Amino acid sequence: MYAEELLSVIPIKKVIGQLPSNVIDLSIDSRSVQPKSIFICIKGYTVDGHDYAQKAVDSGATIVVTEKELHLEGQVAQVIVDDTNRALGLIAAKFFDYPSNDITMIGVTGTNGKTSVSGIIHHMLIGMGEKSALSGTIGFNLNGVLYESANTTSDALNTQQMIFRAKMEGCRAMVMEVSSHGLALGRLAGVDYDVAVFTNLTHDHLDFHGTMEEYGNAKGLLFSQMGQDLTKHKYVVLNADDPWSEKYAKLTPYPVYTYALKNNAHFTAENCNYDDGITTFDMNTPEGKFPVTMKLLGEFNVYNVLAAVAVFYGRGFPLEAIIEQIEDLNPVRGRMELVNTDLPVQLFIDYAHTPDAIEKAINAALPYKKPGKKLIFLIGTGGNRDKSKRPAMAEKASRADYVILTTDDPRYEEYDSITGDLAKGMLHENYACIGDRAEAVRHAISVAEPGDIIIFAGKGHEDYQIIGNTKYPHSDADIAIEAGRLKFVY
Repeated sequence: MYAEELLSVIPIKKVIGQLPSNVIDLSIDSRSVQPKSIFICIKGYTVDGHDYAQKAVDSGATIVVTEKELHLEGQVAQVIVDDTNRALGLIAAKFFDYPSNDITMIGVTGTNGKTSVSGIIHHMLIGMGEKSALSGTIGFNLNGVLYESANTTSDALNTQQMIFRAKMEGCRAMVMEVSSHGLALGRLAGVDYDVAVFTNLTHDHLDFHGTMEEYGNAKGLLFSQMGQDLTKHKYVVLNADDPWSEKYAKLTPYPVYTYALKNNAHFTAENCNYDDGITTFDMNTPEGKFPVTMKLLGEFNVYNVLAAVAVFYGRGFPLEAIIEQIEDLNPVRGRMELVNTDLPVQLFIDYAHTPDAIEKAINAALPYKKPGKKLIFLIGTGGNRDKSKRPAMAEKASRADYVILTTDDPRYEEYDSITGDLAKGMLHENYACIGDRAEAVRHAISVAEPGDIIIFAGKGHEDYQIIGNTKYPHSDADIAIEAGRLKFVY
């Protein structure tokens, strides 16, 4: 692409040196720079791209986009801007020719349920014969191949690359988990969403946002940034049981579809029954009442499915076809996922790491608890992150018969600091503090008896632990199965 044309989309303060006639690639990582490329200096949490500009030039970058003049050696032009993060979004969207304009973009935001709702929509699209891509916490799923991603919402460059790849692979739709961090940091610049979905807003990420008000406002950016072009078929799906939905409905001019279990909405559920690994309910819709049977467990999954139903209804799919897809759904990986074992206990893996998600996980398991048996709940939380939610997490976990307080990704924080904060919220004495997560998982097995239920919460699909700044292999399921086979003599 011609360099001047590409850079025309950003406000430039100053250009130092001679711009090359064209460029063939963009990069924000000096290790992946190709010859004749643009390197954009991004300030991250732990590193500053400005410090790696010379390395990028040495690798062939011919343009460096920077917030300050740098002392660089070699044939390179410096483009100085006020905000390289904003510039990245504008340049990346232009470089890939605004790919989100060419496929249906579905964004899902909320504290809990983003991964489940996104996964449900993605699999239903495939079941209905549409090629679909999916990006989020679990990674980037393109035609059944899963690529790892570092964040729930990738940086602006990777986001545009993923949408472009989905378009080139013939996908008609792409479903994206949209995090509050991604919205606040501008990682979604240039993404034109056709459908925006809200799940709920509960205590999380206050270490980043400061207050619940700011956290909620960040989520609202998804709806306010959908635009004002009413010639486009766009719409919003909101959880009418969450008070933030009233505010979000006012942020967009597009049609709003609602779902709920407690309040009036376009899509509601009644007569919910949870039994023998099956959930059934009657779904009320604008076209009448329909019975639904599904393999997804718990009330929270009823919410998730209602959100997905509203998405498909808004796109014009017949309700009979939508319900047929629901009945074929399998649990989303790491979300109240029953681990298939030959052990005499039931093991669930879940991603719950907020007070609300913990409460929902326990609510999902309680209908399956047998008289005289225990519900054992293991919770952890990340180190050097929002400490204010820790006591509330343990308070919600106290509904279990026995609780193990541990860590998720301790990073640089001491084990005792994390488990001590959690312990402040416990409402009974039937708990243990074990900072080493692997040992905590083994302890859960050691106190279990045949017929008990164990929920390992916090890691979900993740197969690692971050200690310091290093990722170490870790699987709750594998450790639990190994310990269980030793305990129960398999």
